[in-house]
Amino acid sequence: MKENVYETERIFNNNLTRKVLIKRYEEIREFSLKIVETMETEDFVIQPVPDVSPTKWHLAHTSWFFEEFVLRKAKVEYKSPNDKYAYLFNSYYVRAGERWLRSHRGLLSRPTVKEVFEYRSHVDNAMVSFLENAVDEEIAEFAVTIDIGLHHEQQHQELMLTDIKYVFSINPLYPTLVDDKLIETTEIEGVKWISFDEGIYEIGHNGDGFFYDNEKPFHKALLQDYKIANRLVTNKEYIEFIEDGGYKNAVLWLSEGFTTVEENKWEAPLYWRKINDEWWNYTLAGFKKVNPDEPVCHVSFFEAEAYAHWAGARLATEFEWEVASQNLPVDGNFVDDEFFHPIPMKADNGSINQMY
Repeated sequence: MKENVYETERIFNNNLTRKVLIKRYEEIREFSLKIVETMETEDFVIQPVPDVSPTKWHLAHTSWFFEEFVLRKAKVEYKSPNDKYAYLFNSYYVRAGERWLRSHRGLLSRPTVKEVFEYRSHVDNAMVSFLENAVDEEIAEFAVTIDIGLHHEQQHQELMLTDIKYVFSINPLYPTLVDDKLIETTEIEGVKWISFDEGIYEIGHNGDGFFYDNEKPFHKALLQDYKIANRLVTNKEYIEFIEDGGYKNAVLWLSEGFTTVEENKWEAPLYWRKINDEWWNYTLAGFKKVNPDEPVCHVSFFEAEAYAHWAGARLATEFEWEVASQNLPVDGNFVDDEFFHPIPMKADNGSINQMY
């Protein structure tokens, strides 16, 4: 019924209507809060390394985006709770003004976590009011910006999860963000190879619907014959690489990669530890034994390239991956499932699995 209602509305851009924008805005903003609902106040403020931002900064920055690029431009009566938030919560938007140093985000005890949540509510109330009451011409003017802002927030949801994981992982108490979930899987078989013929293929985004600028331009690319594995590399297979001396054999690595291994004393993927001859890893559901059937994760490009070399293969190029995925259903372990961790292959569909 709702879809019929939406169809009667004016479509502003890429099938976006006023009601669709409101619904998406509320759902996406609410999901950010759902991610952090089990966290304690102290969890929101930690920044152990410059590449990790405190969770409260993510929550504030995604609110600042709508304040800066929609509310300040569309509503002259809008007033921020604090004009300095624009300086504190800008990230890399040079045209929006000066920015607080990324590496110093963890030094900000103020605004408090409570004030950041109040800031989100303030922006949300103003945004929903704007979306409900603005004339069609105003909605049309800002529809694309709002859509970008929502995709931007979803990117930060991913960042929040990865940053929270790092913050929690360095705590010997190994806090958990979510409960562990069990899924039924089938036995993982050996790798099968799917062939693709040489040819000229169309690559990139054709401009229909939402896309980021790095997906353009739409163009043609010449690919040679190639094969791609029918599934991802499992933890069990990666452990075989480790136990075969993979991290000690310089022949397998790019020069810079092996230097990085030696300088950082890498012996396994990030979050892995060997205890009593068994591999354990930290997940957002806690510290547990490595599941041999799960796809290996938290490996760098250097590690992935070295493993491929060891396995007698190579990494797929961006173009090869895109062509291989073009006719597959968009199905996978998405954030909506709330596993927040790679899951084993459920069943072999006879083609390529786990592309998403």
